[in-house]
Amino acid sequence: MSPSSSASGPPRAADVVNEDIRALVRGAGRRLTDEERAVYEQLVVEWAAAVQREIVEAA
Repeated sequence: MSPSSSASGPPRAADVVNEDIRALVRGAGRRLTDEERAVYEQLVVEWAAAVQREIVEAA
């Protein structure tokens, strides 16, 4: 789930990153800690880049 691990590998699909976001929020079941919030923010950035990449590829 760590975005840093995906940075060393090939880019992940938006739906895969979205599942990581959902799992993080669902797993917390409460307000996110500062560390979880940082992971969440990195995942959202990764997700947005994946969405953009998929749009460009589809065009």
